[in-house]
Amino acid sequence: MQQNTSTSPSGFLERNKTMIKGFLIGFLILLMLIPAAFIQNLVGEREGRQQEVIGEISAKWAAPQTITGPLLIIPYKEYQRNKDGNLLEYRKEIYLLPDMLDIRSSLQPEIRHRSLYDVTLYRSVSALSGQFDATALKKMNINPDHILWNECHLLLGIDDARGLEDEIGLRWNGKSMALEAGFPENNALTSGLSTPLTLDPQRPVSFSMDIKLKGSGFFYFTPVGKTTTVSLTAPWNNPAFDGQYLPQRSAITDQGFKASWKVLQVSRNYPQYWSEGKYDLKGSSFGVKLLQPTDSYAKTSRSVKYAILFIALTFTVFFFLEILQKQQIHPLQYILVGLALCIFYTLLLSISEYTGFNPAYIIAAFATVTLIGLYVWSIFRKPKIALGFIGALTGLYTYIFILIQLQDYALLFGSMGLFVIVAILMYYSRKIDWYNQGKNTGATLPEGR
Repeated sequence: MQQNTSTSPSGFLERNKTMIKGFLIGFLILLMLIPAAFIQNLVGEREGRQQEVIGEISAKWAAPQTITGPLLIIPYKEYQRNKDGNLLEYRKEIYLLPDMLDIRSSLQPEIRHRSLYDVTLYRSVSALSGQFDATALKKMNINPDHILWNECHLLLGIDDARGLEDEIGLRWNGKSMALEAGFPENNALTSGLSTPLTLDPQRPVSFSMDIKLKGSGFFYFTPVGKTTTVSLTAPWNNPAFDGQYLPQRSAITDQGFKASWKVLQVSRNYPQYWSEGKYDLKGSSFGVKLLQPTDSYAKTSRSVKYAILFIALTFTVFFFLEILQKQQIHPLQYILVGLALCIFYTLLLSISEYTGFNPAYIIAAFATVTLIGLYVWSIFRKPKIALGFIGALTGLYTYIFILIQLQDYALLFGSMGLFVIVAILMYYSRKIDWYNQGKNTGATLPEGR
């Protein structure tokens, strides 16, 4: 009795081999996400190593700096009777911020190299001037006779005193004084310099000081003045203005940047003077970060996120070519092409550490496109197909490169590009008679429906 091939397993596989091959290719696409994930981890590891190098050099140079102050601590005595009727004396402090604070600062960036990495450091020169007005303390209802005007301290907050390159000379009402390391006990600042002084409660007093300070990463100011004005310049054309306030005016050119701020006391969350409580002064700080002109690791990481797109589109084109050319491609060949697409990212990562992202992308893309193009030619032995595949892959790499550069418009142009790609695939897939792919009819494929 003749076996019914229509119900046999081999007959079922023959009729549905195109669908089965499609599911297999989908599985291979998902399988290729495993090496892509390892590459993403490798990018993170190299970026972490870069941050370690930056941290090591910054620790030996100086940490990021924030200048806070100056401010005054004014001690006073307060008397209270206990339950036995005895009069007890308590010592408390008034914190007084300047009425006006003007800061004029300039930065001189320096690039230090270690191994494969560049670290941005800086030296700064800042001129601070302003005035204190102790007459405002009359509103606090504290007996003036209880205030110890001759035991005041002026405090200047600096995050990392190791960055000081010269002594800070204070001019207090025209009189020269020296700031020393260390603070008296207080609730306002934790690190910096201070000096004892006598305050005249009857009239405002002026001050000025020059600070030469080196640091790394960012350079911030805290707007402790009732009116704080800051002017900052640097020969650096890639600044990131950061913190609680953006500059009112800024100009960035190829030669550097200029920026200025004006901050009023009413826009902060702490007063000009207080005696009770604790306020986060540095929470209102602002300034600039000196960014590297290019961040190869960030761009490489973004590139790896498009790996699924590269692999899926390349495998889909291979699948269509296999059907249209009636030439089977072994799953191992799909895997080899997928591995070549993944190796592109390792080439990009390793080369970009020496040349930067853009040249590395061009080199890695050229090598990958050439390798896969030659492989396609060796499979189909048709120059037209190989050149078409090279053109399509080159267009895809160019498209992804543009997306990475755009950043703000990446989602918009990415969606538009994907729409066009899907439309092209739909156009060419119309030539495929999916229902007859598993039948040995000997008929040619129709041009369309």
